[in-house]
Amino acid sequence: MANLSTLKDRQLDALRETANIGAGHAATALSQMTGNTIMITVPTITIAALEDVPSQITDSEEPIAAVLMHMLGDLTGRTLLVFPRPTAIRLAHLMLRRPHNPNADFGDLEQSAIKEAGNILSGAYMNALSEFMGLMLLPSPPSLAVDMSTAVLTTAFLQFGTDHDMVFAVETQFFFQDAGERLRGFFLLLPDGASLQTLLRAVRVA
Repeated sequence: MANLSTLKDRQLDALRETANIGAGHAATALSQMTGNTIMITVPTITIAALEDVPSQITDSEEPIAAVLMHMLGDLTGRTLLVFPRPTAIRLAHLMLRRPHNPNADFGDLEQSAIKEAGNILSGAYMNALSEFMGLMLLPSPPSLAVDMSTAVLTTAFLQFGTDHDMVFAVETQFFFQDAGERLRGFFLLLPDGASLQTLLRAVRVA
C-alpha cells in the first residue's frame, strides 16, 4: 500500500500539478468572495509528518484558524485549511468588507466569515482534484478550530491514529493587487491509505 512518505518523484510531480490547479481555483473563488483581483504564487508542496507541520505555519504557541472538512466519495480522508491568526483576521475583514484592524477580536462574525472562506476554498481545491482526476469528491460541512497550531494539528493527528501521520501540505500565497497585500494559507490533505492509492491511479502514476 502506498503512503505519502514513499512517493516517487513522478508521483509527487503529478500531485504538484493537481495542487497548482487547485490553488488557481482557490484564487478565483477568493477573488469572487472579496471583490479583489488576486494572483497566486506557485504553491510550495511538502510531505511531512503531521506533528512537524505546525512549525511550517507559525510559531508553535501562536494561534491559527483551521477549517476542517471530511472528504467523502471516491476519496476519503480529511482536509484542513489553515491560516495564521493575522491572516485569518485580515481575510475575515476582506470578506466582511470592513476596514482592517489587526488588533480586532476574532469574534463570532469573523469566525463565521473564515468558516465560509474555508468551505469555499477547500471546495475549490477538491473540485480541482475531482475534475483533474475524474473522481467524485463530496465535502462535509466545515468545522472551525481556533487554537495554538500544535493543539489543532495534534487533535487531527489523534483522530487519524498512527497509520495516517503523513500529510500533503500545499502552501499558497495570495497576492491582493488592489490592497497590495500578500496572505498565505495552507491546504492540508490527509487521505487514508486506500484513497492515496486511488488518487495515484487517477493520475496514472500508481
